[in-house]
Amino acid sequence: MKKPFDDDRGYEVGDLLGLGRQSVRKNYYLTLQERLEELERERNRYKWLFEKALHGIFQGDLRGGFLACNPAMAKICGYLSAEDLQSRVIRLREQLFCSANEFDALRQELLDSGSLSARETRLRRADATPVNVAITLLRRPDLGPEVVEAFVADITERVQARQKLVQVNADLERRVEERTQALQNANVGLHFQIAEREKVERELVITAQAARDANRSKDKYLAAASHDLLQPLNAARLTISALQESALPAEEARMVHQVHRALEGAEDLLADLLDISKLDQQAMVPDLLLTDVAALAKSLGEEFEAVATNAGVRFHVRTIPALVKTDQRMLTRILRNLLSNAFRYTLSGRVLLALRARRDSLRIEVWDTGVGIDESKLKDIFTEFHQLLPQGTGGRQGAGLGLAIVERMVSVLGYRIDVVSRPSRGSRFALVLPVDMQSARRAALPATEIVPSFVHGFAGIWIMVIDNEPAILASMKLLLERWGCLVITSPDEHQALEYLRQTNNVPAAVLADYHLDDEKTGWQAISAIRTLLGVPVPAALITADRGDELRKLMRTQEVPILNKPVKPNRLRALLTSLLSVK
Repeated sequence: MKKPFDDDRGYEVGDLLGLGRQSVRKNYYLTLQERLEELERERNRYKWLFEKALHGIFQGDLRGGFLACNPAMAKICGYLSAEDLQSRVIRLREQLFCSANEFDALRQELLDSGSLSARETRLRRADATPVNVAITLLRRPDLGPEVVEAFVADITERVQARQKLVQVNADLERRVEERTQALQNANVGLHFQIAEREKVERELVITAQAARDANRSKDKYLAAASHDLLQPLNAARLTISALQESALPAEEARMVHQVHRALEGAEDLLADLLDISKLDQQAMVPDLLLTDVAALAKSLGEEFEAVATNAGVRFHVRTIPALVKTDQRMLTRILRNLLSNAFRYTLSGRVLLALRARRDSLRIEVWDTGVGIDESKLKDIFTEFHQLLPQGTGGRQGAGLGLAIVERMVSVLGYRIDVVSRPSRGSRFALVLPVDMQSARRAALPATEIVPSFVHGFAGIWIMVIDNEPAILASMKLLLERWGCLVITSPDEHQALEYLRQTNNVPAAVLADYHLDDEKTGWQAISAIRTLLGVPVPAALITADRGDELRKLMRTQEVPILNKPVKPNRLRALLTSLLSVK
C-alpha cells in the first residue's frame, strides 16, 4: 500500500492540517482563488494608474538611473516611451538633471530629511533642452540605500506666465519712467516759456507743481487755477458791461456785443469745467437747508428778465408756496442751466418757469418754444461735450457741459429729471423733488415786504466796493456809475475805514472781495465797517472762491455770496435784494 508522502503530488497543506485532500479543495481553494484574483485586480489597477497618470512617476537610484518610470515621465522628458527613457538615462545626476550642483543639494537634503515636496527644478529633455518641473521625492531605504520614488509635474506654463508677468512689470516700470521723464521735460519747457513776466511765472509755477503732484488729475489742476483765471475775466466782463450801458455808435456797439458774447462763453465754459471737476471727484456734498423754492424761482425770473428782453422772447414765472429741504446753490445751478439752454435755443416765442404741486412731489418745469430735440437724440443730451444742435442753428453755442452738470447734480441730490421735446415745437424739462406738499404749504414763509424797488435804477445810492485788484475796482465803479450809483472804492479794510471816518457818507451796501492782500478777508472788512458805523450795513461777498466751507460760514452770518466772474443781471438782482431789506 502506498504512503501519503509517496504520492506524486507531494506533501500538501491539507496533510499538515490533518484534512483529506477533498476537504482542502472544498474549504480553501475557492478562498485562495478569490484572494489571488483580488490581488491581481489591485495590481492591475495600480499598474493602470501608474501608466495613465498625468504626472510623471518614477523609481530610481540616486547613484544610478531609473528602476521604473511611467509614460507621463517619458513624455515630460521628451522620450518615445518609458522603456526608451529607462534604457537611455542610466545616470540621473548627469543625464536627467540640468545642474549637477542642484542635484547634489537635493540629494543631500533628501538623505537628511527623507523627503522633499514640490521642489522646483529643471530636468534635461531628450533633445538636451531644459524643462521646468516641480518634483516630490520620497526616500525608500527599504529598497536600497539611495532608492527614491518621485512624482514630477510639468510647470512650464506656470514658469512662462511668471516670466511674462515679470516682463510686463518691467515694461510698465519703464513706461512710467518714460512718462515721468516726459512730464518733467514738459514742465521744464513750461518754466522757460513763463520766465518773461514775474507774476505770470509765479502763477504758472504753482500750476505746474499741482500738475506734477497729480499728473493724471485734470480736475485738481482746474480747481487750483480757477481763482487766478476768474480774476482777469471778471475785470474784463465788468468793463464790457459798462460799455454796453453807454451810448456807442452802431459799429462800436456791435463789436462790444461780440466781445461780451466771447467773454460770456469763456466764463460759462470755465464755470462748467470747475463744476464737472468737483462732481467727478465727488467733492460736491449737498448742504440741505429749508429753501423757499417760490422765492428762488422769482429771483431767477428777475435775473433772466434782461436775457429775455435781449433775446426778444416772452418770459413768465409761475409759482406756488413751497418749502423744500435742498441744497439751494445746487438747485439754483440746475435751474439756471435749464433756463440758459431754453433761451439759447429759443429764437422766438416764450420761455416758462413753473412750479407744480403733486401729491408727494414738487415739479419744477422749464418750457420753451425753441427748435426742439429729435427723439433719437434725447438720451445723449446729458453727455459731456454734447451739443444739442449743430453750429448755425441759432443761439450761442456752449461747450456741451450744462446738461451734464444738471444730470450729475440731480443724481447727487437724489432727484429725478425727465424731458420731452418735439423738433420745431419746443422742449419741456421737468425736475421732480420728493416733498410733502401739504407740510410745505403749511410751513411756507410769509412773503417778505419789499421796500422801495430798485429794479429800474439805483440813482443816488451810495455803494462801497472793496477789492485788491485795481482793474476790478475800476470796472466795478464804471458799471455801477452807469446804473446811477455813487461808488466808493477801496483796495483794503484800512482805507475803507479811513474814508468812513473822514466823511459823513454811510454806504447803502458794501460789496467786498473775499481774498484781500496780507491774508485779510472781505468778511473782516465788512465786520469792521459795521462795528465802526454801529449799524448792520447790507453787504455781500464777491469772490472766485467756490468752496462749500466759505458758503456755509457766510450763511451763518447772513452774508450772500456772488461768484466771479460777475454777470450784470446777477449783480443787479443782488443789489436789489440788499437794498430792499428793511
